[in-house]
Amino acid sequence: MSANALYTDLSDYYDLMCADIDYQAQSNSIHRLHQIFGNSGNTHLDLACGTGPHVRHFIDNGYQSSGLDLNQPMLDKAKIRCPEAQFSLQNMSEFKVTAHVDLITCFLYSLHYCDGIDKLKECLASVHNALNVGGIFCFNAVDKNKIDSDSFVEHTATSENSVFTFRSGWHYSGTGNKQLLKLNIEKTTADKTTADKTLIWHDEHPMVAFSYTELKEALKPYFEIHIFEHDYDKITPWAQRSGNAIFVCVKI
Repeated sequence: MSANALYTDLSDYYDLMCADIDYQAQSNSIHRLHQIFGNSGNTHLDLACGTGPHVRHFIDNGYQSSGLDLNQPMLDKAKIRCPEAQFSLQNMSEFKVTAHVDLITCFLYSLHYCDGIDKLKECLASVHNALNVGGIFCFNAVDKNKIDSDSFVEHTATSENSVFTFRSGWHYSGTGNKQLLKLNIEKTTADKTTADKTLIWHDEHPMVAFSYTELKEALKPYFEIHIFEHDYDKITPWAQRSGNAIFVCVKI
């Protein structure tokens, strides 16, 4: 199953799947970084925006916010959440905007959804073209050489009479520029008359893998690069040890 098909199938449960994510802390952190490194503008575009939770927080922080995604059911829900925002069905590797923006974000490691290094470079060029002078691009990413393929995160949530268990983790073979995002979702629905019913979704979605060295080389033609530890509660320069970081890239 492709990731887009999986997310379409699960679009009604996507927010539940991400219930443990602190969207407000993430949005507030990037807002602070934009105040430090940005151009004082307030127009914002969120790549791979999903159902729009980050867009909602940026609007509440005073931004003219918009979003794009490849999944129309997600965008339909984003429009309900953020009726004042504009959303478009586009691929972030080759998107276009009608007016330049001051801040572009890409949360939840979604930059890795680019289909290969060439598509990643196309995405960076599209971002550069869409930004105003002095605009910034903020995203998080993992270094392929630091991935622990045995590590995963898991959480459980309840909705109506169903219990959901969500599990995800990265897998990298050790060579090449492909890594997998492994997802496992179980939905168990209680039934008083028959046995409980369990639905299971599996996905191993190929994503682009890169080292931070490769990523910085791809960014250099377009941006001044600042890297921070993956901590949305405080701004701490990257100590060059972890493989999980926040990138703040100022258009040049």
